[in-house]
Amino acid sequence: MGIATLRVLIAAALAATPGAGIAHALPVSGGDDTAFDAILAGLLVVACVLYACGVVRLWRKAGVGRGIRPGDVVRFALGMMTLVVALLSPLDVLASRSFAAHMIGHELLMIVAAPLFVLSRPLEAWAWALARPARRAVRSFTHAPGVRRVWLTLAAPVAAACLHGLALWIWHLPALFVAALESAGMHVLQHACFFGSALAFWWAMFGGAARVPGGASLACLFATMLHTSALGALLTLAPSALYEHANPDVLGLSPLEDQQLGGLVMWVPGGLAYVVAGLMIVAVWLRAPPHALPPAGALSPGRARSA
Repeated sequence: MGIATLRVLIAAALAATPGAGIAHALPVSGGDDTAFDAILAGLLVVACVLYACGVVRLWRKAGVGRGIRPGDVVRFALGMMTLVVALLSPLDVLASRSFAAHMIGHELLMIVAAPLFVLSRPLEAWAWALARPARRAVRSFTHAPGVRRVWLTLAAPVAAACLHGLALWIWHLPALFVAALESAGMHVLQHACFFGSALAFWWAMFGGAARVPGGASLACLFATMLHTSALGALLTLAPSALYEHANPDVLGLSPLEDQQLGGLVMWVPGGLAYVVAGLMIVAVWLRAPPHALPPAGALSPGRARSA
């Protein structure tokens, strides 16, 4: 994959972003939602542009495919498109009326977009997009003892899995879930908690910058699969609907049927994602020589390469 192909992939993500944002904003969104959609679309465009600039600059200096691989670029483009579908498409509009659609959007954020971004090395690309003094300033900040200590604590496998699990269960309490449907601010906070905790979770699971996960990653993946499946089963098998919606008859489903469908989305495809991730970790172990494997739970924070 050359630089021209990189530009095509990023252009596709850029083209999808504003168009999807307008499609979301025009039909049903109020003023606050429209403003938020515009801001979000702008942030995604900026992220794409910085990623493309960083990769182009790196490849011109080090050679195409060096540092950031073509596969990383593909994963970034796919992750960006997934974000557009989850947050700026008609799916997000439908999610305000359907629990199942809401759950699909959440799963896209947490088990599709988040791991794709983690594996696409965005921090390295964005660092290369900055001027040399800015890169040095960022590197100095991220290597400050206090910042490094906090990051190592929060992004360790067990801590990241616990934070992600807490975010998932707390936001599915009926009172908070319904509040997120009724308030734009709460809705944004809910998405931020889901996506932010998922980014930390997958970063820790895949071994951080080392890209070689430890044994704790596999254990945390298994534990996360168990408790998310339990939540999905609870929603699917509940004798009555736990959540209220503005339009309970959306898609011709009763509130209970809508909830059961959403529970199944979390239970089956959601649980399968963690199995696939666990198999990926085992595959990495099988390919790596024994001396290259880190001790269980080993993790190093991401470092932006300096020019």
